Amino acid sequence: MKLGINICIVIPCYNEEKGFLLEEYSSFIEKNHKILLCFVNDGSTDNTLTILALLKNKYSQKVEIVSYEKNKGKAEAVRNGIHYCNDRYEHKYVAYLDADLSTSLQECISLTKYFDKKIEFVFGSRIAKIGSVIDRKKSRFLIGRIIATIISDMLKIAVYDTQCGCKLFTKNLSKQIFDDNFISKWLFDVEIFFRIIEIHEKENALRKMVEVPLTKWIHSENSKVNVTYFFNLLFDLYNIRRKYKNTGRLS
Repeated sequence: MKLGINICIVIPCYNEEKGFLLEEYSSFIEKNHKILLCFVNDGSTDNTLTILALLKNKYSQKVEIVSYEKNKGKAEAVRNGIHYCNDRYEHKYVAYLDADLSTSLQECISLTKYFDKKIEFVFGSRIAKIGSVIDRKKSRFLIGRIIATIISDMLKIAVYDTQCGCKLFTKNLSKQIFDDNFISKWLFDVEIFFRIIEIHEKENALRKMVEVPLTKWIHSENSKVNVTYFFNLLFDLYNIRRKYKNTGRLS
């Protein structure tokens, strides 16, 4: 186990060569200590791995790379990245973040201040309010609100944004949540909530999580989610609900 790391941030990457924010990553690494960035190259067919290798060569103690020849999907990329960090580092927290930095690295680590003796799960939320900058396409926003309403009804909890790609966990909780494969490649965020409820039961689970409005979130034009995928969302949600409905902990 390697010591001296406070938080590991897992960043799934698939064909990120275009628009990869190398300067932002470099600046963050140089300004922040006790952090580790773990990039998971998920079968990229462009020069993503070459760019990641440049970052690794420059910051060998702050960057790790996990790479696969074939694409496994975001869920597996995140899950395997978290396993990789948990097996090799002695850290307090682990997070995952989108490679396009729609949520900044700095805001991600700022959310660690919400952890305490009770809170084990902190997640960002794209709530537009005075003082915040939330830039989302209207079509994505509307689809997101429909999904959020369905998910809140499934979970029987009032959560505004389950799909924001900025989530942080205590190391211990992450070991339990990411132990098994997820049903959906993209809606695995929903399963995270189901799994926490399975582990702690709903009332106790609610006391262990906090949803934090982000100060800034900028939509990326390089989103890897194909618009046609949204036609499969209800099917994925149905399968997720079917898997967890018999736990007896959702009512």
